[in-house]
Amino acid sequence: MDEERKVEPQQPPVEEGPGVPPDAPPLSGRVAAVLIVVLLLVAAGIVVAGIVPRVHARAQLANETKTLAAPAVIANPPTPGKVSQEVVLPANIYAYSDASLYARTDGYLSKWYYDIGAHVRQGQLLAVIASPEVDKQLLQARADLSTAESNAGLAKINAGRYQGLLTQNAVSKQDTDTFTTQAESTSSAVKSALANVQRLQELQSFEKIYAPFSGVITARSVDIGQLINAGAGTQMFRISDIHILRVYVNVPQIYSQSAAPGTTARLTFDEFPGQTFTGKLVRTARAIDPSSRTLLVEIDVDNRDGKLMPGAYAQVHMSVQNAVVPMIIPVSALIFRAEGLQVATVVKGPNGDQAKLVHVLLGQDDGNTVQVVNGINADSRVVVNPPDSIIDDEPVRVVHPGNAEGSAE
Repeated sequence: MDEERKVEPQQPPVEEGPGVPPDAPPLSGRVAAVLIVVLLLVAAGIVVAGIVPRVHARAQLANETKTLAAPAVIANPPTPGKVSQEVVLPANIYAYSDASLYARTDGYLSKWYYDIGAHVRQGQLLAVIASPEVDKQLLQARADLSTAESNAGLAKINAGRYQGLLTQNAVSKQDTDTFTTQAESTSSAVKSALANVQRLQELQSFEKIYAPFSGVITARSVDIGQLINAGAGTQMFRISDIHILRVYVNVPQIYSQSAAPGTTARLTFDEFPGQTFTGKLVRTARAIDPSSRTLLVEIDVDNRDGKLMPGAYAQVHMSVQNAVVPMIIPVSALIFRAEGLQVATVVKGPNGDQAKLVHVLLGQDDGNTVQVVNGINADSRVVVNPPDSIIDDEPVRVVHPGNAEGSAE
């Protein structure tokens, strides 16, 4: 009974104030909830503040890596050349006429009259060959000719006599025919002996060596008493006509249309500093040499004063007209590959600058720069010193030439 009577202690009534709903949670619970929300917001802010810079830095790093992966190149526009220009080509100088003189008869040299450097006129006697065998053979041939002429005369007389007696029936027809045939054969023997005499006379005339044209003796290869063999075995003299010199030049194919007969050219020689000599193009080979792709032309130079000498080296200055305006680029921009001669240019692509390889046709090359007559224009951006691995459509980074770090344009 006592246990049943126990009454649990009652909680003091909560006073209801104005603005507090009757079913509101206790004040400590609300504070805790607010703190949790604040902590969550702070944590979220910390997470966001840490992730976003990392994502941005990673994206920036990827972009920089992609940018730096593209090769840095220097690209410059070509320099336009001139339509009319002067080309300098190497040339060889030759005499207008040049001949080596050989003996046409055997013997010993008995006399020579002119040495090297001597000016001779056409037909002047240069040397004499002693050939006693030919002289004796000529005497024998003349004697044989006299004998043949005597026999022929006697045979002709006998043939005439028999023909007269035959009309009188004093001799037979057979005897007459025999003497007539004998007369004809002896006449042929005379012609043969005469031809032999003329042959030996020609050989005897070769004992004297004459100048075939006016010129200068440039070589003497024999001396008195030397054995001379007929034919081209021993060169006796060499003579050159130098009053006009022939200058032979190999003109590159690109300039072949400008090398027309009548074109004036200037010549310079190392031994004549500051002096120029004028010549005129007189003829061309009218064919391109397939081995060198050049056109052989001849330029004649007046040399009546004898100042220039054949065999010399000269430089020919010619004014040529280009069909198009050539573009001048450095030699280092050329790319030599199996596909042919190329240069790398920079063009705008969907993702920025990229490389474009183009085939080119070259003109004049002076060692440092080269003329491009086909393949690029004045608006092209040509890569100087392109990387060996550069390919078509490859992204590139154009830099300023004076910046070692390669700041992009």
